[in-house]
Amino acid sequence: MELYGIRTCDTCRKAAKALEAAGHAVRFHDLRAEPLAPEVLAAFHDAFGADLVNRRSTTWRGLSEDARAGDPLDLLRAHPTLMKRPVIRADDGTLYLGWGKAVQAALV
Repeated sequence: MELYGIRTCDTCRKAAKALEAAGHAVRFHDLRAEPLAPEVLAAFHDAFGADLVNRRSTTWRGLSEDARAGDPLDLLRAHPTLMKRPVIRADDGTLYLGWGKAVQAALV
């Protein structure tokens, strides 16, 4: 199982801890240390669309209106912290976004 997020993100740490406690082997991809390959980012965008961009983040609030109107993939490449976290790829290839109750029920 792969978890894409940021090491300092509390939600990502909670998700990784819960997944490991449930017996999953978790490989953590820190978006700052390991930028996503273009095809991986495109697959995430295809799966989640506009929901992939975290419009409540401080990074988003710091962007100009022109930047916000740009291509979401370009924004996510330039500002990896704009990605809603975590993105989890289960062993069967299924992608999950966030760590809400539905994702927890499906994975833990």
